Amino acid sequence: MLVVNLSHVSSKPTGLSNYATNVVPYMHDLRPTLLSSLQTVQGQYYPIPVGMGPEYGAKGHIKRLAWTQYVLPKICERLGSGLLFSPIPEAPLGSQLRYVVTAHDLIPLRFSPRASRLRLYFRYYVGSVLKSADHILCNSQSTATELTNFYGFHESKMTVTPLAHNDSLFTPLSLPTKNYFLYVGRHDIHKNLIRLVEAFAKVAMHQDYELWLVGSQHRQYSANIHQRADELAVSKKVKLIDYLPDSQINEVVNQAIALVFPSLWEGFGLPVLEAMACGTPVITSNISALSEVAGDAAILVNPYSVDEIADAMRMVATDSRLRDRLRETGLERSRQFSWEKTGKKTVEALQRFI
Repeated sequence: MLVVNLSHVSSKPTGLSNYATNVVPYMHDLRPTLLSSLQTVQGQYYPIPVGMGPEYGAKGHIKRLAWTQYVLPKICERLGSGLLFSPIPEAPLGSQLRYVVTAHDLIPLRFSPRASRLRLYFRYYVGSVLKSADHILCNSQSTATELTNFYGFHESKMTVTPLAHNDSLFTPLSLPTKNYFLYVGRHDIHKNLIRLVEAFAKVAMHQDYELWLVGSQHRQYSANIHQRADELAVSKKVKLIDYLPDSQINEVVNQAIALVFPSLWEGFGLPVLEAMACGTPVITSNISALSEVAGDAAILVNPYSVDEIADAMRMVATDSRLRDRLRETGLERSRQFSWEKTGKKTVEALQRFI
């Protein structure tokens, strides 16, 4: 029997929750038992305690790790599980339980302070989970390469299962383009938002443009963004917008001049794919998985160069032919990804270990 651990799934789903809930339906033929406090997809559920999702912060994460280590093995034994699948790299260590996990990125090992809890979690706990796993699914070739570089894993231990967008949510709309550039995602240091604000200031100096930053804010880093916008005299043009529900996000993406996503590192970069699926021009980084996802359907820039980011924003805003080309190539590129493909690759990998 296959058991799927969905203890991390949130009532306000973002990246990791969306991945899990979009992949699980394609496991129907494997007849998995789903461990969750939320019934987000159809299937056979085994109820588990609430309070372990990302919306519960550090306390929720500690609770989930303790539950994973001490309670999850007993549940799997009670259910007669032959294999556990975890859509995130968390699993009980030191048990006899066989498991497959998904690795999404190792960003904290690159950007978090050396003594931070998140860096220690990735270096020691996640590293141990990955080493003990029977197999690892990776959301991109870039992530698989990272695992080889950081941990020395052979490619035979990993299967690349690229992510996809929700094609019922992110679709082209016949709406006029408005006057804002768009970023979608959390306010983390590696997202490079200070340089994005600096680039925007160069473009917006004598133009009526706005920059919309849509996503969860960080107390200190978001304050730094505000401060830099003030220093550059564009604070009234930079809009920080919290979580947007599904009913609004598609329209917001569709009407942007461009999605600007100059992250310093991504395991995949789902907002890039979602924007292309809407026909919205994309400006993104020429490193990590972002160039892998975007292909030739976006303007790729050096994320450390404010001038390159600004030049790309200026070109997209003023060149209608370029916007039309990016729209068409983006739509075509987005069709190469689907949750059906991801689901089938996931099932094929899991079947080898059941």
